[in-house]
Amino acid sequence: MAPTTPPVPAAQPASGPPPPSPSTSTVTVLPGIIPPRGRSAILAHKPPPQGDPHHWAGAAGSITELDALPVEPLPPELLDLTRATDTAPSGSTAAAAPAGRSSRNAPPLAGTGTGPAPVHHSLIAVAAPSLAISAEDGRLPGTGLDGFYDAGRRVLARCELHLAGQEPTPLQGRMTGAGESRFVAALAGPRETGPDPVLTVERLRSAEGTERITVRNSSLRLVRLPLELRLGTDLAELGEIAAGRAGPPLPATVHGSGLAWTSDGLRATVTAEPAPDVSLAAGGLLRWVWELEPGAGRTVQLRISLSRSGPGARKTGRTRPPQPWFAAAAEADDPRIGALFRTSLDDLAGLLLRDETRPSRTYLAAGVPWRCAFSPAESLRAARMLLPLGTRLAAGTLHTLARGQATHGPDVGRLPGPLRHAGPHSGPSCTGLEATLLFPVVLAEAYRWGLPLRDVEQLLPAAEACLRWLLRAGYECGYVPDPVPEGPYRCETQAQAHRAALLGADLLDSLNRSGADELRSWAAESRRMFRQEFWWDEGGRPVGLWDEDGRPSTHLGSVVAELLDGGLVGAGLQAECLLDHVQTAQLARLLAGPTMDSGWGLRTLASAEPGYNPFGYRSGVVRVQDTATAVAGLLDAGFEREARSLLHGVIDAAETFGNRLPEMYAAEQRTEGSAPLPHPTACRPSALAAAGVVRMLTAVAGIRPDVPAQTVRVRPAASAPLGAVQFTGLSVAEAPFAVRINRLGAGMVEQAADGLRLGG
Repeated sequence: MAPTTPPVPAAQPASGPPPPSPSTSTVTVLPGIIPPRGRSAILAHKPPPQGDPHHWAGAAGSITELDALPVEPLPPELLDLTRATDTAPSGSTAAAAPAGRSSRNAPPLAGTGTGPAPVHHSLIAVAAPSLAISAEDGRLPGTGLDGFYDAGRRVLARCELHLAGQEPTPLQGRMTGAGESRFVAALAGPRETGPDPVLTVERLRSAEGTERITVRNSSLRLVRLPLELRLGTDLAELGEIAAGRAGPPLPATVHGSGLAWTSDGLRATVTAEPAPDVSLAAGGLLRWVWELEPGAGRTVQLRISLSRSGPGARKTGRTRPPQPWFAAAAEADDPRIGALFRTSLDDLAGLLLRDETRPSRTYLAAGVPWRCAFSPAESLRAARMLLPLGTRLAAGTLHTLARGQATHGPDVGRLPGPLRHAGPHSGPSCTGLEATLLFPVVLAEAYRWGLPLRDVEQLLPAAEACLRWLLRAGYECGYVPDPVPEGPYRCETQAQAHRAALLGADLLDSLNRSGADELRSWAAESRRMFRQEFWWDEGGRPVGLWDEDGRPSTHLGSVVAELLDGGLVGAGLQAECLLDHVQTAQLARLLAGPTMDSGWGLRTLASAEPGYNPFGYRSGVVRVQDTATAVAGLLDAGFEREARSLLHGVIDAAETFGNRLPEMYAAEQRTEGSAPLPHPTACRPSALAAAGVVRMLTAVAGIRPDVPAQTVRVRPAASAPLGAVQFTGLSVAEAPFAVRINRLGAGMVEQAADGLRLGG
């Protein structure tokens, strides 16, 4: 009997493209796998139907989970690319297949009008939720994805520049920071002046809605020239534009020293300083006539804004959230380390969003351009990886999530989140379940890093509700199904649940709350069962999942790195992991092997597995956050050689991406002289990629604080995989923390909070 098909993902927020349509799971049964004891209990267990679907309204949109719809799987031998897909394009409100329609059509292809357009060559400036997307030449011709955006709407699509009736020749485009790009072009003079450019044009384009255009005269003559800008927009949604369904250009009106466009309660305005000599609504023309002395230059600055009528009306150009961390930096023997650390922090600052109800609280958008909004699981995971920079980001993320927690019905205590694609060998998994299991972990670890007690006490009831939900979900058989209640039972979900139980118990004990004993008892039984039932002895690897019909899948993927992540508990120690020492050693060898280590980082699916695709999100690509989890876990377990290979692979890959790592890139095997291939629709910058860099680099220092006990342990990697390195501006106990690691792997704390003792 074929396994029960998991639910179809609910409609995604307009801020990002939907995942590919899931297909029925293909499960390989291998010799030596015996259905685990208690499996009949799993299959016989029929929890009561879920209550009304819970709806969560957050600061940046809404996420809804809906009842399951049947999905007809695409036959594995057929990939029909000639048919239209039922999966709605990015930004659509109909991402889920309507009842009665099949989702067996091929997944959308970038650039075909059925999916997100390629952005791997784009320069994307971000000051979330505002973006400026540009081609490398800096031109904004009003086509493709290029333009200025605010909260998913294109405010300005066209900004074509002409000097004396000519378009300057593009010379260079580059990012000067996460929020700004710089473009330089040149224009030759009359024939008698020779081939050298006479005029240079610099365009500084900011995500916050400004463009500064400077023209310089490099000749020895006075130059008189007209400068013309032709502007236009469609005020279309990003998702519609990506799908090739942008609207027609809107008619302009003259507005003060610029132009304006209006549609559906939205008003885009462009104002110029100085004011143009001529403004024509027809054609969207602004015109200046300039005289430039030899060596002189002149500048015009455009301010682009969007206003909305009705409640909540606002404009772009609002103040950016303050960075919730100190001015952190890294210096190392390898100069790339400092540049990568600095660029990652710059990207993270650009992705910061304010909690609309409490502007002092911040959290991270998942990534741009597709997910420039709050994503519970990803934002929470990124905040956890950034705890070495301080606890304020974690606090803001936790407070924002706690408001959306279910407070009644069978899902009480659970956090919201849609389903997501989980690869070719499994149905979709639930991001809300991951967030629920992460919540108490992040709170417990933030407490150890120095989260103020008042925040801990405010957030503790939400964490306790998550833990009670965990015990209910895993009560029948010791495992947590994902998604609930049908399953399957994934190894990474069990690792997350086990970690949540142990860190939750540690937190409850520290605060003199009840419930710790029950959590530890459940974790101990889960650990005992997992080591027997989730390990394939003949293959020497974890079982990836047990499906809904009790069949095992041993396909090897990057999610198994979760098994190495025990989490931080009191005395600066790591909680016990699900695997024993022998199993951990076997897993370390697998992660460092050629089928998993691409040379550029960890593959999401081993290259020897059926269904491997070097461009597949869960079937092959390198995702930085997975590699970061593996590196940190391997270092904690003492497998430094294996960690070093993965760490240096990502550092080398970052160099080819200008130190701005995308959320994923192709996992083709590294060869001499090769470079990692970009993924055409990856978010870049990405919160998880940038936070993963911080996690990997700081893991080398082995910082393990216990601020309530006023101690910190520093256990650097003995092999010094980064050589000599110094981290400054980190945060322990809400105070700056600096540590230096020498080439021999010895560490020295150079700055710390008063009263903080160095532990053993």
